Amino acid sequence: MRFAVDTGGTFTDLVMEDDKGVLHMFKAATTPDDPVRGILDVVASAADSLSLSPRDLLSRGDLFIHGTTYAINAIITGNTARTAFLTTKGHPDVLVLREGGRIEPFNFLVPFPKPYIPRALTFEVPERITSAGEVAQPLDEAAAIEIIKKLKSLKVESVGVCFLWSTVNPAHEDRIAELLEENLPGAPYTLSHVLNPILREYRRASSACMDASLKPLMNNYLGGLSERLSGAGFSGRLLMLTSQGGVMDVRDLIAAPIHAIGSGPSMAPIAGRHFARADTKSGTAIVADTGGTTYDVSLVRRGTIPTTPETWIGQRYRGHIVGFPSVDVKSIGAGGGSIAWVDDGGLLHVGPQSAGAVPGPACYGRGGERPTVTDASLVLGHIDPAYFLGGAMALDSTKAENAIRSDVAKPLNLSLEEAAEAILRLATENMVGAIEEITIDQGIDPRGAVLVGGGGAAGLNSVAIARRLGCERVIIPEVGAALSAAGALMSDLHADFRALHYSSSVSFDFGGVNATLKSLAAKCKAFFKGPGAGALDHSIEIFAEARYRHQIWEIDLPIDLTHFKTEKEVARVRREFDAAHEEIFAVRDPDSDVEFVGWRAVARCKLRAGRFGKLGHEKKFETNLPARRKAYFEGKGRVNTRVELFESMKPGAAMRGPAIIESPFTTVVVDPGARVVRTRSGSLVIEA
Repeated sequence: MRFAVDTGGTFTDLVMEDDKGVLHMFKAATTPDDPVRGILDVVASAADSLSLSPRDLLSRGDLFIHGTTYAINAIITGNTARTAFLTTKGHPDVLVLREGGRIEPFNFLVPFPKPYIPRALTFEVPERITSAGEVAQPLDEAAAIEIIKKLKSLKVESVGVCFLWSTVNPAHEDRIAELLEENLPGAPYTLSHVLNPILREYRRASSACMDASLKPLMNNYLGGLSERLSGAGFSGRLLMLTSQGGVMDVRDLIAAPIHAIGSGPSMAPIAGRHFARADTKSGTAIVADTGGTTYDVSLVRRGTIPTTPETWIGQRYRGHIVGFPSVDVKSIGAGGGSIAWVDDGGLLHVGPQSAGAVPGPACYGRGGERPTVTDASLVLGHIDPAYFLGGAMALDSTKAENAIRSDVAKPLNLSLEEAAEAILRLATENMVGAIEEITIDQGIDPRGAVLVGGGGAAGLNSVAIARRLGCERVIIPEVGAALSAAGALMSDLHADFRALHYSSSVSFDFGGVNATLKSLAAKCKAFFKGPGAGALDHSIEIFAEARYRHQIWEIDLPIDLTHFKTEKEVARVRREFDAAHEEIFAVRDPDSDVEFVGWRAVARCKLRAGRFGKLGHEKKFETNLPARRKAYFEGKGRVNTRVELFESMKPGAAMRGPAIIESPFTTVVVDPGARVVRTRSGSLVIEA
């Protein structure tokens, strides 16, 4: 049995795959003060549904896959460890000056962003290595020891180290590691050449400092999770989701916790790609994961999940760069818990503030007093107050009405229903805007894509979003309410290895490049024999970081070679670069030399075989759902609307909207004129 848990801002999702391949899905409220308690709560809910004790259930598991927002939340809220930054003397401003770039070039009122590590905790170490790897200035060990002693007096908890050109010659960084272990024992540290051997100084320094700042926190969290799961009866393998769209062993993630940033959202595109293929045979999909706090959107093109080399925490240029490629997911503050509010100028806003899990929307009755998207959907009749989470949680319609009336309807002089409809419509527009950024703004026509809706709140307005975009079909997977957790079960164990070695298409260094590729392949094979032992299958993907001469930025170019033999192979790779460059930037330059700056190898190990299962219904939720109820639709008002249970719809069964399809985990609103059919995989496909 396999467990996949995704801890979100509002709910903790669990998808289990039993030994017969049948899926089981559960939700529980996230507990921000102790996220592990929320995980154990959802496991207890699953055990109760299966008439087992939590210990009996966990003891049957061989894999536990976990994704969490714990790391990124710590960075955003400033709750990381007190971290020092050691850099080459004369270069203390690496994290201050960054790489340049401005979102608004002529807006001089925006304050300059603060560095990730303050200057007060930045220390210059006398040493210098050249770009050729030669020692220009030996490491001053006496000065380094004095700095380390000062770190101790400043109560520094972790250390990030990034020296110039340590990726070419790591001797000085390696020696600093020895000195730290001798003079600051027990304090975790990160060496930039070990973590992220790339060319760009700011990105390498940022990733090293970010990783170091997360080590004490994530060591405690993941160590506590492992211990508490073990104490609760789990004796299998604990894997963690990464931002690259795969999984790592928990001990490897503790060693490099930066890979946990954005881990949960990266799984939704994997699941979305699967359902787009299974239900519509489409290779192009917009994957939208609507949680209680955020709306995460990504794009699958020709069956490929795009990655981005520029992962920022916060706004681009104003936030902090992670320095690693990740699955390209855009997140905005729009979800079921997004708060609706009216500003001093009389304009309505929805989000980015969220009611979260605590206190939650007003209708939860847990102390929340401000109106949210969930409250609006309840007022409009889209959500049944007696059947939320399958009846496990009753909603208070009166509190939802009072919150919307006082905060939105009265200030805008609207009726209660008009105010609720305005909230939902504005939330829809915010979501459409996020999708347009990854489609229209990049020259991609969304009308040719299928929209895959995931997350507990996806069904409330996916049809409305599709109509605004011109998408003809919407897919709501059977396990869509826990899309990221479902994607975790489909993901592979992976490792990413990098190396610098410069060459060019004009004077290609066969010996140097082949030695670099051989070294990367050896690391992948060692991974297969270590963490990947016992995998069903494994593969190696090779990428070249390439650019035209005089360009500043590289692109990741996949290549199908592990060894270059002839000039013809170099010419073929060069033509592939021209084609990739034209696809991304709409221009190619066949007369320019192509420079190969770095090389990357991704090792992947397949952990599961066979088809992805269907959802079992081991527990029948008691319900007195009426066959019809009054629900409000824009331009129609309140209309008599058909109500169906998701699980009771047979494959091939179809109906036309207006209709509402209820499940214990989500509500799917089928707007008037739309047609919905249930597929063999269990999904709903809606022709918008």
